[in-house]
Amino acid sequence: MTADRPTALGPPALPAPRPAPPVAAPAAGPRRGFLARAFGVTAVLSAAGSALGLLRDLLLARYFGANQGTDAFLVAWTVPETAAPLLIEDAMSFLMVPAFALALVLREERPDGPDPVRQLVRATLPWLLLALSTLSLGAALGAPRLVDLLAPGLADPRLAVTCTRITAITVLPFGVAGYLAAALRAHHRFTAPAGIYVAYNLGILGVLLTCHALWGVRAAAIGVAFGSLLMAGLLVGPFLRRLRGGGGRQARGRHSRNALVLIPLALLPVGVFTLTRQAQVFIERFLGSALPPGTISHLNYAAKVSQLAMTAGILICTVTFPLVARALAAGDVTAARDRVEKDLGQAAAVVLLGTAFLMACAPSVVALLFERGAFGPRDTAATAAVIRVYSFGLLAQALIGVMIRPYFSLRPVVRRAGDPSPEDGGRRLLDWYPAAAMAFGLVVTVAVGLLATPRFGALGLAAGNAAGITATAALLLHGLVLRGIPLRLRRVLGGHARLLAAAAGAAALGTPAAGLAADPLLSTALGGLTVALAFAALGTGLGAREVRGPVRAALRVLGPVPGPSPVADEGKPPHGC
Repeated sequence: MTADRPTALGPPALPAPRPAPPVAAPAAGPRRGFLARAFGVTAVLSAAGSALGLLRDLLLARYFGANQGTDAFLVAWTVPETAAPLLIEDAMSFLMVPAFALALVLREERPDGPDPVRQLVRATLPWLLLALSTLSLGAALGAPRLVDLLAPGLADPRLAVTCTRITAITVLPFGVAGYLAAALRAHHRFTAPAGIYVAYNLGILGVLLTCHALWGVRAAAIGVAFGSLLMAGLLVGPFLRRLRGGGGRQARGRHSRNALVLIPLALLPVGVFTLTRQAQVFIERFLGSALPPGTISHLNYAAKVSQLAMTAGILICTVTFPLVARALAAGDVTAARDRVEKDLGQAAAVVLLGTAFLMACAPSVVALLFERGAFGPRDTAATAAVIRVYSFGLLAQALIGVMIRPYFSLRPVVRRAGDPSPEDGGRRLLDWYPAAAMAFGLVVTVAVGLLATPRFGALGLAAGNAAGITATAALLLHGLVLRGIPLRLRRVLGGHARLLAAAAGAAALGTPAAGLAADPLLSTALGGLTVALAFAALGTGLGAREVRGPVRAALRVLGPVPGPSPVADEGKPPHGC
């Protein structure tokens, strides 16, 4: 493994196709049914983690309500909230899944040579541990300044500083968990990575339930630190087993050192994009700290509920991302394009169904989940209103999550030693396109927030968030084409238009249905059932393939369905599915 200057992959920004040797062919793609099983496992464990996270938020609301104490903790929670996307799901995944995918392709091409996977680990993991330890210590020492920057309007910042120093511990285990999870997903191992948030939230809940009376809101911060350690510990065993799966080959000799070339500065565009994306939270906390106490808490509870729908959509590309990365590592751009287009449609269908549900049922959902203890009816009304505004940006959030993965896969942190080092400055500038798009979205967020917050308060902040992220998604959709993945934009946008129309109609029908009952549980059930049935009927009638296929599959269970088969409607399945 050697280091190289950060360069783009050059025209056409894709590796040349490299057929794998016959002996490696079975390993090149997953077995039939793999995606369904992997998605099922990931969905179940992620749902369990989300449910535990929701229980965590319910306990926070029950024990502490929405006041200066919870505002202080949520300011401190900015550290793990920033570290989690940077080090677990986003930046680390964007960098290391393609890197491990390339190493696995090389392992298949050279089954008798040194193991490129072990080379990659030896070249990257020690430096990562050193950098993470430095960041964690720096966040703890700089806590007073950090709190002052994030929320200068806090009346008493001392509690926020204390909680920030505790949560700073999470940087190291989060980074380790992200690295190990990326390696396992590249190996098509999804169970342990999908379970990390179960372990994380169990750690938080354990400390919160046993120590909230003794330590107050500090118990939540200590639980966050403890949960992060459990998260990393869960992945160590599976990772070591996969590392030993390389057949015992040793990475020694001149050839082994040159099999992969490390490009350290490829980290920068990915890291800047992720931090810029997370800056939306910083803006909300900064502007929200000058609003009445509890505003930051209302925004937090609303975001947690709203993001459940977006997270469900992102699960799809979490499972398919390693397939896209391997296709691009092998130079199969057509397979990658087909998979990305399908992911965009499926994620949009899931997210828009959730969006319609939240639009129709936000008040009853918040009352059902949060309205107890210190969380009163006024908090319910404020949080539900924010959820409805947030929901306008959920589709954009999900689409960015789908698009950014293949975008950065075209510029991995490693390259083959035999590939030429390109010098195309235009291609290098494209590395920074996502960060520039996100920066433009932040400008929109700030502008809308500053204009709307004085009159609308938290709703103005939520509107700025939705407007900014939508602007970014539009730019990234164009940027993915510029990067070298020839998306059929008319087809993609036409499918999204049909799904949007179905979601709008479902929300319009579900809102009065939810209002028929005063009981939150019954209201949520009536509204949710109406939304689901309306979305299925409208989506099928409008010809949305992502809805029509599952609906017909469900109807076939009840009896024969006239008309063309779903396979005929959808055309040839994408490669690798």
